[in-house]
Amino acid sequence: MSLDATLAHIDTNLSQATDRLLELLRIPSISTDPAFAGDCDTAADWLVADLQSIGIEATKRATPGHPMVVGHVDGDADGNGPHLLFYGHYDVQPVDPLELWDRDPFDPQVEDTPKGKMIRGRGAADDKGQLMTFVEACRAWKAVNGTLPCRITFFFEGEEESGSPSLVPFMKENADELSADFALICDTGLFESKTPGIVTMLRGMMGDELTITGPSKDLHSGMYGGVSINPIRVLSKILAGLHDDQGRVTLPGFYDGVPELPEEMRAQWQGLSFDHAAFLEDVGLSVPAGEQDRTPIEMIWSRPTCEVNGIWGGYTGAGFKTVLPSQAHAKISFRLVGDQDPDAIRDSFRKMVQDALPADCEVKFKGHSNGRAAMFETDDPAFEAARQALSDEWQVPAAYIGCGGSIPIAGHFQNLVDTTPMLIGFGKDDDQIHSPNEKYDMESFHKGMRSWVRILDALTK
Repeated sequence: MSLDATLAHIDTNLSQATDRLLELLRIPSISTDPAFAGDCDTAADWLVADLQSIGIEATKRATPGHPMVVGHVDGDADGNGPHLLFYGHYDVQPVDPLELWDRDPFDPQVEDTPKGKMIRGRGAADDKGQLMTFVEACRAWKAVNGTLPCRITFFFEGEEESGSPSLVPFMKENADELSADFALICDTGLFESKTPGIVTMLRGMMGDELTITGPSKDLHSGMYGGVSINPIRVLSKILAGLHDDQGRVTLPGFYDGVPELPEEMRAQWQGLSFDHAAFLEDVGLSVPAGEQDRTPIEMIWSRPTCEVNGIWGGYTGAGFKTVLPSQAHAKISFRLVGDQDPDAIRDSFRKMVQDALPADCEVKFKGHSNGRAAMFETDDPAFEAARQALSDEWQVPAAYIGCGGSIPIAGHFQNLVDTTPMLIGFGKDDDQIHSPNEKYDMESFHKGMRSWVRILDALTK
């Protein structure tokens, strides 16, 4: 195997790889909207054909929702080396509000900007661009060396953005097929948009939705204001009480199972010299608003949170309407760490709300996501080999890092198919994932491909 020749092949064929990514980005595979179910199917077909074009035995697998794509390759003739599985998802978030996009979100283009070339379009970073970094690395490896270096399974999901309802049943039904030594997951990013990292800590999440009902109908606030309970006022008081003046969550039992950060990890994180001021400035903020006795990086990676993601009720249209609403609504999410129990936190939250209800009010709940936090050991030499490969490509020492987000698939690989997750991604903080004008830097795409080639080389030596 020639590492330099494979890297050179990627450099020479960057435009062709970009064209393939743009073709995939044109497919509006929005998994949350039934109107786009056919497009999700089309995206799965596209990936099957693309994998088959480089000699991978790929098939589309039906589920009760959107299909999975599964592919296999035996690799080198001697059969040595690890069995690697690569996971990514081909579905994307909705594009609303459309009017905030500078261009059609499904008419992707490469743009020249003051920060360099960027691939603009829905799914460019989350997760089609990331997914294709690995596929293109395999394409280059195969073109130069004639065969891939080890046994590889490809596993692409079409429901990640809609809660993955088919994922766990599919993994249980196909556990033998999906079991591997390592699951490579490309759905993360660079630390501070410049330092490559391997994510070893993910937060869990519990989501809940509540509707508080007071009067049986909307009321005239002149006739009924003062004498009638206002559900928005009730809801606002409850939500305002979820945090104290130091940023701590007040929910009873919320901090049960929350570990203190090991000193070794604390020292490593401090060595990253996280510029929280710049991080906040990028989004128009300046002051860390979490637990005041914690560092900003701890707030993001190792501390639990409670956030109000949406609140509505009454009249919110143009002009003014003096209505006293019948109902008020909110969506709440809890990011979890350590051994926090999402079921216990849901029960505690619902009891706190019910206990706070005044007379003439009732509440209904609708549960959403529910998953524990995950931590991954890095004792296997493969992790250090991958870290060094990333360092070589980016010319920056790669780090073991945390992640504020929740990626349930990582825990599923651990618990359902006995496979060690290795989370490596190349996104940047300003990629605007889930937002209008999503982009993926050409640097991320190009060096991401090169990174996977180096990692494949390091893991199969």
